[in-house]
Amino acid sequence: MLSKAGNSHVRIGIFPGMNASDGGIFQYSLTALNAIREWKSNGCADEFTIYTDDAGKGATLLREQGWSVKPVSPPAMKRRAAGWVRQMGGDDFVRVLNRFRPQRPFKGNGHFGAVEIKDDHRRWFESNGTELMFYTVSTTLSFEAGAPYVMAIHDLQHRLQPEFPEVSANGEWEAREYLFRNAAVNATLLLAESETGKEDILNFYGEYGVAPDRVKVLPMLPACTLDTRVTDEEQGRVRDKHGLTEDFLFYPAQFWPHKNHKRIVEALGLLKREHNLTIHAAFCGSAAGEIRQLAFNEMLETAAREHVDTQIHCLGYLPDHEVSALYAAAEALIMPTFFGATNIPPLEAWAFGCPVITSGIRGIREQMGDAAILVDPRSAHSIAEGVHRLVTSKETSELLAQKGRARLASYTPADYRRRLIEILEEAKGRLN
Repeated sequence: MLSKAGNSHVRIGIFPGMNASDGGIFQYSLTALNAIREWKSNGCADEFTIYTDDAGKGATLLREQGWSVKPVSPPAMKRRAAGWVRQMGGDDFVRVLNRFRPQRPFKGNGHFGAVEIKDDHRRWFESNGTELMFYTVSTTLSFEAGAPYVMAIHDLQHRLQPEFPEVSANGEWEAREYLFRNAAVNATLLLAESETGKEDILNFYGEYGVAPDRVKVLPMLPACTLDTRVTDEEQGRVRDKHGLTEDFLFYPAQFWPHKNHKRIVEALGLLKREHNLTIHAAFCGSAAGEIRQLAFNEMLETAAREHVDTQIHCLGYLPDHEVSALYAAAEALIMPTFFGATNIPPLEAWAFGCPVITSGIRGIREQMGDAAILVDPRSAHSIAEGVHRLVTSKETSELLAQKGRARLASYTPADYRRRLIEILEEAKGRLN
């Protein structure tokens, strides 16, 4: 296989999401990097460079793993000059100069708004010999920088469920549409996490020229940072640290409205009133930002109104070893999310033999098969019935854990690696 330059290998740049607080995208990125690193160790002739805007722990971790790491933004003389000007004249002087700064060029034929051209990034990639970019996170840089690229599209919920403020409020809908429409149209290849995700991409952007053969399905794996070898002692220690009983439900998710924490709390109230069951729930994830804080506050108010506030444990951001212990110790993963089409936490739960209760909605139904209790995310009664069915039947719990492990075993890291390699090889072939 020859590159455009006639070489027997291709120089591939990777732009991963290395912010751990981003949750699923961070885990997705680490899984892809692990697969490519193993590909390299098994004789891949291609050269890889990581481009990142993270100069902290993420970049350090990547360098420790042996990656070539460069900043995604080019080191430019004008940036250094701006620093000198600010040092000499102060911020007020810089603001005056910025009035006379020429505007960045825009390309008028963009889809859903003119596309900003980032020639400095394009030249930066070219100066490093990068011929193909792989974006594990959806970003406007993909099409604004101009280099050929493969990009993952994790969801199009702004199109599917715009009623949720996290995908529509304060210009978010327009920003997402600018990103996804232009990225889809200009990509060498796109990655979807399921056939449902591929269907969504083609339904919304096929009319703009996105062909089915340019959308590849790459199913996800559980997070590679979790360790399933958790002792009973460690499970007990973490449970005691957070004041949890032995029959708690676990939900690792940020407090976005679509994550549906409020209805879990309502379901716990129903279980207490109608079945005399006191079930605790452990929530870990961020409530930062206006939208998440509002959802968090509403959840706490609901817990007080349902008289289950002592059963709710909000643990914040947890280290990986504690997340592992909670999966291993939990009665079940409870995840009545409104968003799909697929999610990583059920895969993680299966890896720990933890039964799953999740939403019976399009995409998630196909991901779960018969290895989960599926509930209506709009109904606290449905969620309560699902929990009641699981916690009152050891046979059901054990059967779900068994089916989950079997379903997880049907798609291995080796399967994932082969599929990712095939996709990148096809993208390389399309460079010629």
